[in-house]
Amino acid sequence: MTLFQFEIFLAVVQTGSFTRAGELLNASQSGVSHSIGDLEKELGVTLFARNRNGAKLTDAGEQILAHVREILHHTEQIKQAAAASRGVNGGTIRIGAFPSFSANVLPGILQAFRGHYPGVELLLFEGSYAEVEAWIKAGVVDLGFLADPSDDVDSVQLLRDPYVAVLPALHPLRELDIISIEQLAHEPFLSLKSGCERLVMHAFQERGVSLNKQFEVAENSTILSMVEAGIGVSVVPSMIVPAVPANIAVRPLNPPLHRIIGLAVRSQHEVSPAVAAFIQEARKHLA
Repeated sequence: MTLFQFEIFLAVVQTGSFTRAGELLNASQSGVSHSIGDLEKELGVTLFARNRNGAKLTDAGEQILAHVREILHHTEQIKQAAAASRGVNGGTIRIGAFPSFSANVLPGILQAFRGHYPGVELLLFEGSYAEVEAWIKAGVVDLGFLADPSDDVDSVQLLRDPYVAVLPALHPLRELDIISIEQLAHEPFLSLKSGCERLVMHAFQERGVSLNKQFEVAENSTILSMVEAGIGVSVVPSMIVPAVPANIAVRPLNPPLHRIIGLAVRSQHEVSPAVAAFIQEARKHLA
């Protein structure tokens, strides 16, 4: 048994897929399958039930999962102890982030950090809110940027990102300076399926407004293109909207709606000096 096999095992558990586990660890699907096969052969049990929908833990796999997590947790602590003796002049930081943040805000943070700590390697893992939080809990990433972090991780608040209504350029509501939730009630609605839609759905429910949902869209650029084409309207975080949007109207909401963006770790008491320095640099950059 090797630590890399355990990392692959945990990545398959987290993603539910041999292919996605390979993407996460920069390994091929066949390499992941071979490593899990070798581990199963050595242990004498089947760890995953494979089917066309992915991979699911067997009972035997469930029993060893907690032990694998504990081993990798202690391994990380050993690495952190070594990093502490070196200071913050080397090492690697694995960063999780959702697409709109990694495209619009993260580059500035990375540039500022590298200016102070050029010897630290930075690796980016991009995914949905749920994926980033799962990566933090599983130790796949050292820290992650999340919207509305749960209480299951330690986090610090960095900024508030307001939601806005986005409309086709010639939509009648474009004449208004502010748009209410009620005014969007009967409009064909395009829902952004990335995690941030939960807050939007909750806002509609709180106002007792029915939502005329037409499509659910995963990509930020796709939903803006569909609005531009006149297919419907949407409510999205302002961060995903271009500085000079073309052929769409962007209006603030009444009442205002925000997502809280924070930086999260599994435990603030267990971060390495490099990760602590990164957190401090991120807070300073966004202050």
